[in-house]
Amino acid sequence: MLRSCRLTLAAAQRSLRDQFQFLRHQQSASASSSNMDKFDLPQRLQGSTPSVWNEYIALAMQYKPLNLGQGFPDDAAPEYVTHSLADIAKDENPLLHQYTRGYGHVRLVNALSKLYSNLVGKQLNPLSDILITSGAYEALYSTIMGHVDVGDEVIIIEPFFDCYEPMVKMAGGVPRFIPLKLRKTEGPISSADWVLDDAEFESLFNSKTKMIILNTPHNPIGKVFNRQELERIAELCRKWNVLCVSDEVYEWLVFDGAEHIRICTLPGMWDRTITLGSAGKTFSVTGWKIGWAYGPAQLIRNLQMVHQNSVYTCPTPLQEGVARSFELELERLGQPESYFLSLPRELREKRDFMAKFLTEAGMRPTIPEGGYFMLADWSPLTSKVDLNSEPDKYRDYKFTKWMTKNMGLQGIPPSAFYSEPNKPLGEDFVRYCFIKKQENLDKAAELLSKWK
Repeated sequence: MLRSCRLTLAAAQRSLRDQFQFLRHQQSASASSSNMDKFDLPQRLQGSTPSVWNEYIALAMQYKPLNLGQGFPDDAAPEYVTHSLADIAKDENPLLHQYTRGYGHVRLVNALSKLYSNLVGKQLNPLSDILITSGAYEALYSTIMGHVDVGDEVIIIEPFFDCYEPMVKMAGGVPRFIPLKLRKTEGPISSADWVLDDAEFESLFNSKTKMIILNTPHNPIGKVFNRQELERIAELCRKWNVLCVSDEVYEWLVFDGAEHIRICTLPGMWDRTITLGSAGKTFSVTGWKIGWAYGPAQLIRNLQMVHQNSVYTCPTPLQEGVARSFELELERLGQPESYFLSLPRELREKRDFMAKFLTEAGMRPTIPEGGYFMLADWSPLTSKVDLNSEPDKYRDYKFTKWMTKNMGLQGIPPSAFYSEPNKPLGEDFVRYCFIKKQENLDKAAELLSKWK
């Protein structure tokens, strides 16, 4: 009996010990989880996910497709641009390799002032009206962070470059979306056929509206907003005292007689417009990551405050190289040999070639008036693609991943450029880039021809 009691007591002690250890483990895990929660994304970044670029770059690295998705040239930039860096590396001036002026290398802001003063018909002060940034991406960031306050509403035209929305949210702003809608479904389709519904557009403006982000020429549609459309945007900006951020990184890439109109030149818009530009898009050197913003000093000041406390300054040799490149182009501006004219001539032929082989493959392309992207409706090919093999939520993701893995041709899913409620608007499309070597466009045509 005594032995039995001892055995029972020992078992009870072991049970209590196990329960105690379990509770300690749970408390430790809970404490560890609680400690790690402290380092979770802050409220302003909650909901952030890896971008479509991170996902599709990884996909391209794994499957090694012919990449017509990402928007970078795969051919050589102009020699005078790339050689400028070699010259700078050998330059006897040691200061070209040290910090330069935080708001912009003086030689570069002077060149931009000379260029844009003529284009906008207003003398730009190079030291106060222009800010050099780490690509147009940072120009957007500094503009949004510098002007959007908590609760401010920002109108974003869809589809949009995917950083617009998270940047607005990061600043505490409230994005308000309006999609460009295709008004034509039969026959050849132009980017001009994508339009805003005027009543819906006007209804977004109110006393809380702080900013509208305009992108012309547009990525990914290629739309070049015409004068009537820009005047309507300007009218509503003036009526509601709204700041216009005009993303014009593709400003030189327009086709078929389309006119790129800078909205800051319209009546009453200079004092409420910040315009963004990019050396990467202008000179086909996207890896240099040099951009700029220009506008009235009282608006640019806000960007300067963000820039000086984050990036501070951009690489001196790269700014010097961009400055020298602009100086050369300023001498031949408007002449046939100008890169600002020769590049769009070259791209127009590639655009037409891409439209031809996409059409022959059974897709319905939208012919862009500007930029170097093309949207194509792939839905006529649905029966040829096993969409069920891909687990993604949206059909354009399924299509582009299937094509990458099975056809060796990569595009980008346009639903990535829409707000969550409007993502279905992009599901029937794919975005391809045509600023590629002709041999790669030929390969794409061959792949689709064989598939057909």
